[in-house]
Amino acid sequence: MADESPLIRSLRAAVAAAPGDVPLRLHFAELLLSERRNDEAVAEAAVALQHAPGDADARALMMRAMGMPPTEPPRPAPAAEPPRPAPAPAVEPGPAPAPASSEQVPASAEGAPEPAGNDHGSFDWAAAEQQVQDLVGPRFLEEPQAVGADGPVGDAAAWDVDAPGAVRLADVGGMEEVKDRLEAAFLAPMRNPELRKLYGKSLRGGLLLYGPPGCGKTFIARAVAGELGANFLTVSLSDVLDMWIGASEKNIHDIFETARRQAPCVVFLDELDALGAKRSRTHSSGLRNVVNQLLTELDGIASGAGNEGVFVLAATNVPWDVDIALRRPGRLDRTLLVLPPDATAREAILRYHLRERPIEAVDLGKLVKATEDFSGADLAHVCESAAEVALLDSARTGSVRLITTKDLLGAAKQIKPSTEPWFAAARNVAMFANEGGLYDDLLAHLKRKRKL
Repeated sequence: MADESPLIRSLRAAVAAAPGDVPLRLHFAELLLSERRNDEAVAEAAVALQHAPGDADARALMMRAMGMPPTEPPRPAPAAEPPRPAPAPAVEPGPAPAPASSEQVPASAEGAPEPAGNDHGSFDWAAAEQQVQDLVGPRFLEEPQAVGADGPVGDAAAWDVDAPGAVRLADVGGMEEVKDRLEAAFLAPMRNPELRKLYGKSLRGGLLLYGPPGCGKTFIARAVAGELGANFLTVSLSDVLDMWIGASEKNIHDIFETARRQAPCVVFLDELDALGAKRSRTHSSGLRNVVNQLLTELDGIASGAGNEGVFVLAATNVPWDVDIALRRPGRLDRTLLVLPPDATAREAILRYHLRERPIEAVDLGKLVKATEDFSGADLAHVCESAAEVALLDSARTGSVRLITTKDLLGAAKQIKPSTEPWFAAARNVAMFANEGGLYDDLLAHLKRKRKL
């Protein structure tokens, strides 16, 4: 400062060079006090107490700078008296603070003093908190979140539940037999609540979709959810398995609890043979416990309200590897064979995959006949392969060529149906392991195709 004496300026520089030298700082504070610069003296005493908590000389100097005699008896502050407006709290040796003087601690003080280890009772913590509450945010929430066994519990569900989608069974080409079975199992009771009550039909159920891969089982499950106007929750093995003991079972329980809260809800168990494999063939106790927990949730035992409004759909390519207890009445008791798309469905699938490609006079009739037993995934591959041939010709010649029937038929000839290996394996099951008529529909289909 311009009005400072050379001695004060030199001492200020010395203190800045050695901030931990308490005697030097106190000597500087004494000089400031003698010059009637009480506010700066208080600040220097406070910094000294930070470096040497409980220093008697520093406390005494601070009291003198604040105009408080050391022998003043303690006086309780009035209940309605507001806290002192000084932004930096002051430490006092023993007596309670007197009403604040006209000289306050400046906001530019380098820090606030910390109380000595044996002087906690003499420090006015309430006043200090009032002084700094606008400068320091709260350390804890006023209303802490609910904490469960695994951490904070928020309002958002741990599992992603899709809202009712726009996909309907009308979007599924062909497959009239599949649609009729779905109508009887789920849709008719949902659309006719009075008839449902009359016939005692519960608003719950389980259906197992099985068949060759790539034939639209997941798409059909989404279409059922759309017809019901229900939420859709997809569950796969990776969503359930956990490395910690008991965590996988808890995941199963949480999934079904989420579905019950979001009812009506379709729970789709994808690749059920991995999630609910036969316990007799499972060497891992963890996987056996997962199957046990899944059985409990399908029965609704874990919930007092049961599974009303929860529809369980499952899909698998190998139903013979699924634990038999999952398929008993009351659980996944209805089984539906999803075969490769029929002629009507193949035409719809081909139209879909060719809708945005440059085509020329494609004869869908010939293409449909050439793709019998092709799955939906196979048909998409046919369109992709034909597009690659036309693209390569266009790149070589330098002129765009449209996709023709010849391209599509040539691609179909080179691609073998991916369903053939599946039917080869399923044939043995249908002939020699059809206990209780579980695979009568598969047996009938093989007979129609003369594959027995």
